[in-house]
Amino acid sequence: MDTARRILLIGYGNPGRLDDGLGPALAAAVETWNVAGLSVDADYQLTVEDASDVAAHDIVIFADASVNGAEPYYVEKVEPKEALSFSSHSVEPSVLLHMAQNLFQAKTRAYILGIRGYDFNEFGERLSPRAAENLEKAIAYMRLVLEDPRLLDTPAEVH
Repeated sequence: MDTARRILLIGYGNPGRLDDGLGPALAAAVETWNVAGLSVDADYQLTVEDASDVAAHDIVIFADASVNGAEPYYVEKVEPKEALSFSSHSVEPSVLLHMAQNLFQAKTRAYILGIRGYDFNEFGERLSPRAAENLEKAIAYMRLVLEDPRLLDTPAEVH
C-alpha cells in the first residue's frame, strides 16, 4: 500500500442481527493485517463523532451490509450532503463527509462498500452461508484496494 495515504475502514452494523454484521466482520478481518497507514474501526452505526476520524484520513471506506444491492458487493463513491436534520445516534456516510469537509476542511474521498446480505430478521451472531461467501469476496477486494486505492474509482465487477 502507498503509505503516504491514510485510509480508514469503518465497518458498521449489528452483528447480533445475522447478516447485518457484515460490515464489522469485514473490519475484524482487515484489522488483523496490520497494514501501515490503515486505521480500522467497527461499530453498530455511524455517529457525528466519526466526522473527526473521517477528516483525519485521505480515503474512508464505509463497509455495511446491503439488503438489496449487487452481489457479492458494490462500491459507490460518497458525495457530501448536508443533513436537513439528523439524530446524534445515526448518521449517513454522505452527512459525515459533509461534516468533515465543513468542520475540519477535510479533503477526504469516501466510498461505500456494500456487502450483500440476505438474513436480517432474526437474532443471532452468525452470517448466512451466501453472505459469508460475499464477505470473503469483499475481503479479497480489500486486499486489492490496499495495494492500489485507485481501484475504488473503477467498477467493482471489474475486479
